[in-house]
Amino acid sequence: MKDQPNGTTTPEPDARVRSTAMIDAGRVTRPHPSWSGSDLDPEHRPSLRSMTAEAVTREGVGHTRLRLEALGRERASGRWSPWESQLRDRGAEIRRETLRDFEGYMSRLVAQLERHGVVVHRVSTAGEARETIGRIATEHGVTLIAKSKSMATEEIHLTPHLVGLGIDVVETDLGEYIAQVAGERPSHIVGPALHMSRQDVTDLFSQMKGERLPADPDVLAAYARERLRADFKAAQMGICGVNFAAADTGTLVVVSNEGNVDMVTSQPDLLVAVMPVEKVIPRLADIGTLVPLLCNAANKEFSTAYQTLLNGPRRPGETDGPREFHCVIFDNGRTALLGTPKEEILACIRCGNCQFSCPVFRTLGGGHAYGTTYGGPIGAVLSPLLGDASHDRDLPFLCSLCGACADACPVKIPLPDLLVDGRADYEGEQPRGLETRGWGLWGWLWSRPRLYRATLLAARVAGRVLPRAFLGKLPVANLWATGRTIPDVSHAGDGRALFQGEASKRRHPGANTGDR
Repeated sequence: MKDQPNGTTTPEPDARVRSTAMIDAGRVTRPHPSWSGSDLDPEHRPSLRSMTAEAVTREGVGHTRLRLEALGRERASGRWSPWESQLRDRGAEIRRETLRDFEGYMSRLVAQLERHGVVVHRVSTAGEARETIGRIATEHGVTLIAKSKSMATEEIHLTPHLVGLGIDVVETDLGEYIAQVAGERPSHIVGPALHMSRQDVTDLFSQMKGERLPADPDVLAAYARERLRADFKAAQMGICGVNFAAADTGTLVVVSNEGNVDMVTSQPDLLVAVMPVEKVIPRLADIGTLVPLLCNAANKEFSTAYQTLLNGPRRPGETDGPREFHCVIFDNGRTALLGTPKEEILACIRCGNCQFSCPVFRTLGGGHAYGTTYGGPIGAVLSPLLGDASHDRDLPFLCSLCGACADACPVKIPLPDLLVDGRADYEGEQPRGLETRGWGLWGWLWSRPRLYRATLLAARVAGRVLPRAFLGKLPVANLWATGRTIPDVSHAGDGRALFQGEASKRRHPGANTGDR
């Protein structure tokens, strides 16, 4: 060990400091599908069809679905009170203001960060971001990193990269820690372990401890807290995400409810903040709108318990904070969206509200079956646009187009429109096959009234004489029916006839009723 000027000590570069919180994680044997694992290679994920088919029958998915439905009713009803609507209008305007002068605000942010003594690394790809952070860690002889919750680090697959360099990385957010011990990815943006029940967590921690723990949330949290506290003290490097980055002051804003962010950003001598480019906002004063908006949408609270504002490394006379502060800002395909209709997705503040509102997300038991970092409507739009994400181009089809996500979005992103655009992009890249030609024929038939009526008659006849299972095996219909239930077509067109009958009654009151 070597002494620092203030009397503290830091490990020599060759000291092998290891995680206490993860030391017994090898005892855990929780089974899970390969596509929910933290080691999933997104470029070689299973097909979307196979993942979703397995997800809806996965053990425990029914209970998860009920939890997500309850949270959806509580947090993502799409109804906004007058004060919430005003906050929403202002938040949406702030995010669009940023997009209108994106490079200008980004340049100001970088200049202010550097003025405060932060070492800024602005990189293009996820791979470059990983390599940069890995290089910082290895150059400082780091063997243990304490990390706060960050979807940005999940996006760039940072933890597997650092572990491959021989570095222990421990998630210090309780939900993220639970998911990490289980060997799974976060299943929701703000609730990483929402797919797990209290009993699941009890089993997990009991396996780690080697003895049975009670299914008491206080006991389980205390068990995790005790183990994480040792890593807070021992970690040589901290990694945090960024919720908002104020261009006018160079302040990085992180919100949390557990206090772990304050520990990660103040205890280690080396700190790395990781953010995608769209986290920039024009002014620090804007967090007066955006933080309550984010907290209300995510957790139905006006503010989180902690708001951590980072303004650079430790200054002379200060007793804590990092001695060296790096900020890695990555693009990963985002700036290519500027000036296009798709730039709207860059307004996202990562509240997770669209996920709670989405019936497909809830039915699948969370975001794992999307096979990508971001599940739900936000993931179905954003993931195909990131880097070289050709493997995610079919994600927009995991959507019922019910529009609930647009109502739930606190910054008014037109998610249904973007999902339809994503579908069109995907179809435009596909060769014209039987299904495409079949839909083309259907469009041609139904654009002609006589042929439209003829197809309804044919459907009614077929529905009355042929078993429904057989109808689902007919050409073209079998492609549509995969993953769907064939409806009863024996009364096809009856609703239209009823509507026409009601319209006729309105035109001719009293007709056929005996009232003359």
